[in-house]
Amino acid sequence: METIIQGKAYVLGKNIDTDQIIPAEHLVYSLSDPKEVVLYGKYALSGVPPEQGGLPQGNIPFVREGEVTSDYTIIVAGANFGCGSSREHAPFALQVAGAKAIVAESYARIFYRNCVDGGFVIPCESTESLAQAVSTGDELKIDVMANTLENLTTKKSYKLNPLGSVFSIVEAGGIFAYAKKENLMAQS
Repeated sequence: METIIQGKAYVLGKNIDTDQIIPAEHLVYSLSDPKEVVLYGKYALSGVPPEQGGLPQGNIPFVREGEVTSDYTIIVAGANFGCGSSREHAPFALQVAGAKAIVAESYARIFYRNCVDGGFVIPCESTESLAQAVSTGDELKIDVMANTLENLTTKKSYKLNPLGSVFSIVEAGGIFAYAKKENLMAQS
């Protein structure tokens, strides 16, 4: 897993729920069929109201019409990202769409654990509100080890909360892969 993540920002507000991340009508696709898995990426963040998509500009789709992956690799959001139901499809859909990291003020607990346990995307937590400081399309660089986010477009830097052992779990590919790697599981 990369310790430097660089890419375009996609900015959202607060209280983005899991039904906005992947609407319930798209939970019918197989998680093991490669032809259907890409549809999770296609519909990632498709439930976000148009006026909130790509804040502060609004009405910018995360995944362009006819595409299955996004041009945006870093999601910047307000507080309580991933609230709502406990579906693990939400961080999975973001990963399939090409997101590598989320930077939010705070997370719904279950969404955060699903990000980590599945090894889907790195859930970074900002020390301040960044949804108004960053614009959709800004080029960002996250240094996971230094706990920093640099906006290469505006030349401003921000501190992130340390990930602690979370990075090792995501880097390993999820909680079970981490436990196996660290010999924390009984061998059968």
